[in-house]
Amino acid sequence: MSRTPNRTDGDIVRNFLSVADLLEEPQLAQLYAYLTREGEATVQDVMDDLELAQGTAYSYVNRLVDAGVIDVTDDEQPRRYVAREIDLTVTTAAGDREYTITPAFIDAVGRRETSADIDTYIDRHGVAGLATALTYAVARERGEVTHRLMAEELDISALAAEIILQALRPVVHEHYDIEAEGASLDELDIDDGDSMTVNTTDGDNR
Repeated sequence: MSRTPNRTDGDIVRNFLSVADLLEEPQLAQLYAYLTREGEATVQDVMDDLELAQGTAYSYVNRLVDAGVIDVTDDEQPRRYVAREIDLTVTTAAGDREYTITPAFIDAVGRRETSADIDTYIDRHGVAGLATALTYAVARERGEVTHRLMAEELDISALAAEIILQALRPVVHEHYDIEAEGASLDELDIDDGDSMTVNTTDGDNR
């Protein structure tokens, strides 16, 4: 039985397209993550804290407003902007796995601009692979898994697993309540034979 599309249907489609833009452009993801952390900010704050030119800052802010992922909180000048909560579950192109897009995940994607390790991981495994790595990073910081278990389950080297876990550690502590502290790279027993060659089984990165 068919049903007439309503506003909720439109919001879902709009949210999906908006999130797709965030994941494709780490600069936008970085700005969204910044607003999530700060609570609210002006364009001048964005320019100062993210070191963006005025034209670039206004362009990015306007794009996120148009996409519906941030809102204007005050029409008086200077306007202040706040991030909207995002919690969207999507399925990989291969249809073999679901992952949830949250502010923490968008923050992780945005950090590929400043983290070569995150950038490399996304290049090799895609954003869906990074979502999986973030799940392991949270569990590792809580003392529930090790880098070797992650490596075994994802069919990657232990060194590759440890590198991305360390790269995601600031994201985890920024967005999650963590009691158990994960080990540092120097504290871990990583075989000298491990290399950065990654053999992934992620269905979306073939």
